[in-house]
Amino acid sequence: MGRVLLVAGSRAMPGAAVLSARAALRGGAGSVVLAAPACLSPDFIASVPEAMLLSFSQEGQESFSLADVSTVAKASLQAQAIVVGPGLGGEPETGKAILQLLEILPPEIPRILDADALNHLASHSVSFHKVMTPQTILTPHSGEAARLLGWSSAAKVQANRVEAWRALVEKTGATLVLKGSGTLVGRDLTEEPWVNESGNPGMATAGSGDVLAGLIGAFCARGMSPVQAARLGAHLHGRAGDFAAEKVGEESLNATDLIQFLPHAIQEVVGR
Repeated sequence: MGRVLLVAGSRAMPGAAVLSARAALRGGAGSVVLAAPACLSPDFIASVPEAMLLSFSQEGQESFSLADVSTVAKASLQAQAIVVGPGLGGEPETGKAILQLLEILPPEIPRILDADALNHLASHSVSFHKVMTPQTILTPHSGEAARLLGWSSAAKVQANRVEAWRALVEKTGATLVLKGSGTLVGRDLTEEPWVNESGNPGMATAGSGDVLAGLIGAFCARGMSPVQAARLGAHLHGRAGDFAAEKVGEESLNATDLIQFLPHAIQEVVGR
């Protein structure tokens, strides 16, 4: 059912890699490989025994670095989708490694860029079309979108969501998933963006985006187009949140709950 390669996690944020990997597996990926520093191995193996590890073994390494780029690029040749960003952290070298990786990845492999990958793209002077491909999906929340656009604040994005979505599609050429209440998805500027209607305010919680990135990665690995994968991922992510809210309440909802209820959301769509 396709392999997802995750470039995710750091010593400070190992949970992001765990959440993305578990979501990708719940989304039906045949296998998941985490490329990450060796310091994440014990926690990751205990939390996601079904996944595989591609460990960076430099002594004392805490995050993705330039020395790891060729290793990840080689591993990508065996993958049907790659997710880059969850929990990678803000180290300057990590940003340089992300940009170098994006330049050499095979353009035909779907790439989902989330979280710190977006933050590093925003903080570097880079030609977006140089590192984007027709297979690229970006998944910013309003704060990340503001940084990518150079806008003053997340509040401005929230107040002008369709305008922000259009500006990001025009700037990057990627499939754009602008997260938030009524997540906007699409790539075609001649059409209005698709609006997701599932989900609830309780999903505005740490790790929720990591789950979505892994889920979209799974659907890309299974052969869906970027727009199809992004739409289905956003809908099922929201429905999992709705099922979770019914059981635990919006106030107590966390990202692990989303993964727990993903099978309920998927069964709702595919039927029993």
